Amino acid sequence: MTEGHFEQTLTADDFKEAFRNHPAGVSVVTADPGDGPVGLTATSVFSVSTTPPLLVFSLSGRSSSAPALRRADTVVVHLLGADQIGLAKTFSTSGIDRFADSSIWTRLVTGEPVLPTANAWLRGRIVNQMEAGDSTVVAVQVLQVKIPDAESRPAGQSHPLVYHNRTWHQLSDSSVMP
Repeated sequence: MTEGHFEQTLTADDFKEAFRNHPAGVSVVTADPGDGPVGLTATSVFSVSTTPPLLVFSLSGRSSSAPALRRADTVVVHLLGADQIGLAKTFSTSGIDRFADSSIWTRLVTGEPVLPTANAWLRGRIVNQMEAGDSTVVAVQVLQVKIPDAESRPAGQSHPLVYHNRTWHQLSDSSVMP
């Protein structure tokens, strides 16, 4: 064995365990490819470019929503606040109609399903998809952003919802490091 080189058999559980201690922001991705609305909770959303505005997320091949999201031309990515944990749980639950409660969503004039209470939402066009292992990495060019006014947000809505070690958390003013 050479210095700095260490061979080990990596298991899926080892890989997942490493990322359990890496917190991620919580989002819900929605779309309607033409046969009804679909959506899922994602912790893999991140920005990659401001010119043009691009974001990326990944779709697990095990997600029941993945085939429909891969067929969609456009998506809406909702960045959730701590007070929207109910949305995060709904869109991460398998085997239910995630759009059954018509009070939590509506449609944009462009047709996509939107969750208007999200801290922010970004509507965009899918510009690239790449198969990556058992997932698909999706690149989205953002076309529209909606950020509610600070005055119109309920208390706590500006605090992001974070997923860490299989548990929901909120970032708040008390979590700021000096």
